[in-house]
Amino acid sequence: MRILLRAFAFLDIISLVFMSMQLWAIFKNYDKFSLMSEKVQGVLMFPMFVLVLVGAYGLFFFKKIGFISYYIQFPFRLYLWVFTLGFITLFPEALGNYDDKWFSILFKVCFAAEFIRLFLTVRAHQTIRA
Repeated sequence: MRILLRAFAFLDIISLVFMSMQLWAIFKNYDKFSLMSEKVQGVLMFPMFVLVLVGAYGLFFFKKIGFISYYIQFPFRLYLWVFTLGFITLFPEALGNYDDKWFSILFKVCFAAEFIRLFLTVRAHQTIRA
């Protein structure tokens, strides 16, 4: 279980790298957002970044803090599309394939993987508590 939790922490660190680029774009272009939902998502991304950072640190060093942080993050991850494996949606672009068909497939994989991570996190939490 320790290796699994550290793998989740490592994947969260990769997500943080991509989130930092997203946050910079939100910071620079916030005044251009016209819809209220875009503004809410933009504002929520900043505390989400902190929560993912605390969660990654917690999973790596202090398991209880990591579990609690992930349980708090989970609904916001779904709303803000901050997935553990979210970076895989960028692979087609990195390979020079800009077709939109790959995003929908990879997005579904990310969504399913997030629920698998939730299941594995709950199981790890139960194992550690017992």
